[in-house]
Amino acid sequence: MQNNTLEYVLRLGDSSIIIGHRLSQLCGHGPILEEDIATTNIALDFIGLGTNLLDYAANLQGNGATADTLAFMRGERHYKNLLITELPNGDFAFTTVRQFLFDVYQLYLYEGLTHSTDERLRNIALKSYKEIQYHVRHTAAWMLRLGDGTAESHERMQNALNELWAYTGEFFAADAVDVELLNNGIAPDLSAVHTQWLTHVTDIITQATLIVPTSTFAHTGSREGKHSEHLGFLLAEMQYLPRMYPDAKW
Repeated sequence: MQNNTLEYVLRLGDSSIIIGHRLSQLCGHGPILEEDIATTNIALDFIGLGTNLLDYAANLQGNGATADTLAFMRGERHYKNLLITELPNGDFAFTTVRQFLFDVYQLYLYEGLTHSTDERLRNIALKSYKEIQYHVRHTAAWMLRLGDGTAESHERMQNALNELWAYTGEFFAADAVDVELLNNGIAPDLSAVHTQWLTHVTDIITQATLIVPTSTFAHTGSREGKHSEHLGFLLAEMQYLPRMYPDAKW
């Protein structure tokens, strides 16, 4: 049980750390000052959540592990983050759609985790759930503004949605770890999360005058350490200083 809990917490923590780093790369590049500040704050939310999760994972792993060693001393083959989180930011439409799809997934996943029988995981979820609700309101507002905006913004949003849809199937691909933790009341039912997610995103996409993609193809592999080339470059940037000065105290 503990090994599966560790695996599950690493998956959650890695996704938060990686998407937080991606968003941090946009600091100073927002389309307007207010959005620049909002994106940076959201990045900090994700990094804070990822730190709490990796702290828990380090406690489960033992052997002197810390949140820092898990974040900075593992290579890409040992990372468990969802593939969508490692994708380069692209234009503002791409970043907005990526965040919206991921934020709504997190909304219902962490809503379920607020009822987890694992006390520490439940407390982490309770602390982060309000922040996630804000993330969803923020990205949904941009979906509506840009989807139902100019011809160019509409086209860019639809193109981004078509490209990113294939990465959402991985959100709900339950394996033996998910099944065991569900049976023990630790993790929520991903099929129920999928139903809630699809209803929510379909509503916003429709309001934004966009079209929900119909493709059922899904990119997978992150749980086995199979990632895109983008993760290696991201980790090289993120881990450079801790690897150069491994004995430093930050």
